[in-house]
Amino acid sequence: MFKKLKEKKGFTLVELIVVLVILAILAALLIPALTKYIDKAKEKSITAETRQAVMAAQTLVDEKWADDQNATITVKEDGTITYDAVKDLAEVKGAISAVEIKDGKITSLTYTHAGKQCVYSTDKTADKMYTVTKAN
Repeated sequence: MFKKLKEKKGFTLVELIVVLVILAILAALLIPALTKYIDKAKEKSITAETRQAVMAAQTLVDEKWADDQNATITVKEDGTITYDAVKDLAEVKGAISAVEIKDGKITSLTYTHAGKQCVYSTDKTADKMYTVTKAN
């Protein structure tokens, strides 16, 4: 009778708990690393969308500038170019605001999407032209 009990194969409760604890420790180590990669990907995504918006705004400004170089061109809801026109041309889903134009060039643009805000500015160095922060 004792021989039959000893021949049973399987895992004990202690062995299963040890395996679960090891898996939990590995998961706890991987989660922060994965969230860092996800945040970087979101930053690159909003930066790419901001680039699209800047290029769309510049295209619209160039069209107006070519018609009349003495015209005052603004990108506002009531201006010569609207935010919606820029958004439609750029094919982005976020909100475009605070566009500044100097001598027919876009010098600053703010784009907000999914809780993040990206500001394009030509006043900064080439590698820091796009600044991503949390949206207000």
